Amino acid sequence: MRKYIIIFLAFIGLVNLFSACEKDETKATMLASPTAPVISTVPDLTLKRSEASKSLQFVGTKADFGFQSSVTYFLEADVAGNQFKKPIAIASSKDDTFTISVTDLNSILIKTLPLDKTSAMELRVRASLTIEASGATPIVAISESKAVNVTTYGPPTLFLTTAGTLQGVTSPTDNKKYAGWIYTDGTAFTFTNKDNGKVYGGDAASGILTENGPAITLPTGGYDITVDLTDANQIKMTNKDVTIGIIGDAVGGWSDDTKMAYNFTDHTWNITQTVTAGGLKFRTHGGWAGVNVAYNPAGHDLKNLYQSVSGADSQNIDDIAPGKYNIKLYLETTPMKVVFTPAP
Repeated sequence: MRKYIIIFLAFIGLVNLFSACEKDETKATMLASPTAPVISTVPDLTLKRSEASKSLQFVGTKADFGFQSSVTYFLEADVAGNQFKKPIAIASSKDDTFTISVTDLNSILIKTLPLDKTSAMELRVRASLTIEASGATPIVAISESKAVNVTTYGPPTLFLTTAGTLQGVTSPTDNKKYAGWIYTDGTAFTFTNKDNGKVYGGDAASGILTENGPAITLPTGGYDITVDLTDANQIKMTNKDVTIGIIGDAVGGWSDDTKMAYNFTDHTWNITQTVTAGGLKFRTHGGWAGVNVAYNPAGHDLKNLYQSVSGADSQNIDDIAPGKYNIKLYLETTPMKVVFTPAP
């Protein structure tokens, strides 16, 4: 009898044990509508090359899925109004704080944004919960977007304003040697180093520049410009005339070309010109060695504007009625083309 009593008491103990375990169990319950994270603090996003190593910190709040879980947070950006159709990945973290250097953020953003300009953007935080070993699609909670203005920077640049447009020559390897193409309407200009505020001017004929020197004047046209700042005592500028001109029987003869003006809006070379019977060409101002293209309108096919090749040259424009035209030359398109529009 005593043996059975002991067995019975042991059974009762096991029942009580399992009962206690069931009462003590805490069940994880997913919220039907998880609480999304919030972006609470955004640093100054006027990015500067002089602060390239500086760390920027974006701070937010955590998402709440209803239970303690491992969540990955992603900081994303997009151009304002684009509704994150193409989100730009900025950073990721297991926390609600993101840290990224100025140079890294700039490198990411200039793949989408223009250089040395301020752009309107939106930021958001996307919280992603993956249930381990479940194979289920991650559960996502996304913050409200936050409007910001971002100013990026490009390579070191000497800026100048002429023809009513801010232009510049750059130093891609940051070696104090700058080069680039500019167009001037004859307005005198100086170079300004945006990074340190130094201004350079001088004389185009001698090519010598000095800090705070006189404004530079070049005849109207396009130029390849190089500036060498490696020797502070001997700053040099060289320029090569690359203006596009129009020349030929149809526009007054083959002895001199007439300069065309560059349009920064549609990136075309333009001229309003009276055209007569005969041929015409477009060439780098003053010679045939550079850009040298002919217009052959056979079949009115604009694809036949081509660089001059021996044996395949043509200046025949007989099917264009004599008259006054606004002429637009597209050299930055593929293929190149020219458009004649009757002018009043």
